Amino acid sequence: MKTPFVTKDQLESIAAQYPTPFHIYDERGIRENARRLRAAFAWNPGFREYFAVKATPTPAILKILHEEGCGCDCSSLAELVLAERCGVSGEEVMFSSNNTTGEEFQAACRLGGIVNLDDITLIDTLVNAVGKVPEKICCRFNPGGVFTLGESRDGVQVMDTPGDAKYGMTRPQIAQSFLRLKDLGVQEFGIHAFLASNTLSNEYYPALARILFRLAAELQEETGCRVTFINLSGGVGVPYRPEEPENDIAVIGEGVRRAYEEILVPAGMDGVALYTELGRYMLAPYGHLVTRAIHEKHIYKEYIGVDACACNLMRPAMYGAYHHITVMGKEDAPCDHRYDVAGSLCENNDKFAVDRMLPKIDMGDLLVIYDTGAHGFSMGYNYNGKLRSAELLLREDGSVELIRRAETLEDYFATLVW
Repeated sequence: MKTPFVTKDQLESIAAQYPTPFHIYDERGIRENARRLRAAFAWNPGFREYFAVKATPTPAILKILHEEGCGCDCSSLAELVLAERCGVSGEEVMFSSNNTTGEEFQAACRLGGIVNLDDITLIDTLVNAVGKVPEKICCRFNPGGVFTLGESRDGVQVMDTPGDAKYGMTRPQIAQSFLRLKDLGVQEFGIHAFLASNTLSNEYYPALARILFRLAAELQEETGCRVTFINLSGGVGVPYRPEEPENDIAVIGEGVRRAYEEILVPAGMDGVALYTELGRYMLAPYGHLVTRAIHEKHIYKEYIGVDACACNLMRPAMYGAYHHITVMGKEDAPCDHRYDVAGSLCENNDKFAVDRMLPKIDMGDLLVIYDTGAHGFSMGYNYNGKLRSAELLLREDGSVELIRRAETLEDYFATLVW
């Protein structure tokens, strides 16, 4: 069962000051989750979480996570600038991008961040842009084929297809890259890979770790390059549906520790630091999209129109993704009405729910859409002239803070040349 981190009375009071729709985040939940992650990997002295900025590129959120010991995983020039303005620099920045420009490499190196190369050809781009390579660098690995994880103890089947992904280098390419980078002066090497998305299995990270730990040991022996860190990337998921199992980060951390001791320690690599770059796991459950029912339509189906739309949360329209919904004040009412919950865009996929059983919805009811703390606001857009919403932060003391104001028509027209 999912329960909102705000009450109906709180939301009505908030909405009186900040009209719906808006995204709201739970500071207490964010901090507690960051501490659980850190505790799960405390056995590795060099561990660091590089929060995936793309998931929630909001300064107040990045600052909270930085206070909890997290760095920033950046993928663009704007994200690098955002990290710097939030006080994150040096090796607290991981720069992981693809089709990367020289300007982006320059910015990453100016910050002193760790560059994660997506492709062997980007070595030339990097050298041409900055004149020399950093002494510490990472390379992204793509093993190709299909990654599968059998039935876990949670009964969840994991399958993804790295061979269809545009990211990373082949096994021969990563070895060639290490040798060339060594010749160019690199002293410390890292490996990164992302093989599956939103996994609900405590076995995914340990399975990925074993792949990367074996690769690191092989590469160090083959090339003579010193591997000092391994980035397990993201992929640890969250249960969007109430009936789905929740990952146990302590169990995940212990599984990775066992793999570390079985593979890296015997290879004399017990000093290797582990990094993660979690976005969804860190933030998704701690954000709600709050919207109000403003229209009902009775044709071949029953529709509830809300004042949010896919511009505020793209995932259902883009992926057919499920996001749970609570009608505030009716948490205990029977779910005996079947609705499509829709926005107002001129696209038929602008629906937050299709054939969803919910309590009877009356005009003016507030709806909470769950798990929008990551890849929610950040994927917003302005189709149909829709303005991006405000972002709010529910502080630990119960106060609410505006952390991004809603767009205005003046903002929308500001870049036009008449």
